[in-house]
Amino acid sequence: MNDTFETSSALHVIRPAREADLGAIVAMIAELAEFEHLSHLVEVSVDKLRPHLFGARPAAEALVAESAVDGELHAFALYFHNFSTFLAKPGLYLEDLYVKPAARGAGLGRMMLKRLAALAQERGCGRFEWSVLDWNSKAIAFYERMGAEVLPDWRICRVTGAGLEALAGA
Repeated sequence: MNDTFETSSALHVIRPAREADLGAIVAMIAELAEFEHLSHLVEVSVDKLRPHLFGARPAAEALVAESAVDGELHAFALYFHNFSTFLAKPGLYLEDLYVKPAARGAGLGRMMLKRLAALAQERGCGRFEWSVLDWNSKAIAFYERMGAEVLPDWRICRVTGAGLEALAGA
């Protein structure tokens, strides 16, 4: 699953995350959670994330946007495969895309979405999809400009924590 590619602009390189990037990714996840008013749900740490991105059986992958000037990471996208029974094809699901406020407007979100769409095609995926908070009108407008359709009839269902334990019969 570790594709070797880089997409470059004059100021940034979009590349697969490396294990050495975990600290910066975890810090950006905390920033994203704060922006989404969900900091109270964050349990991520470098040690918790490492096996899921770089272990023997990774559950997810990540891209980062690295500054060509100083090597600092300015954005990340975390994604994984799902599956469409209707299409009988895998899909690519974008769990999170975050660009640091100081780096917004430089085209990093667009570059990352384009790279992920290309990756979905390279891997034979029938869909590339993600969720967006209904109050995040800037993100919704951006995604629509990129060609995404916001599906009005679908709602996310989630079971977590004690509810998950109860449903599993624990």
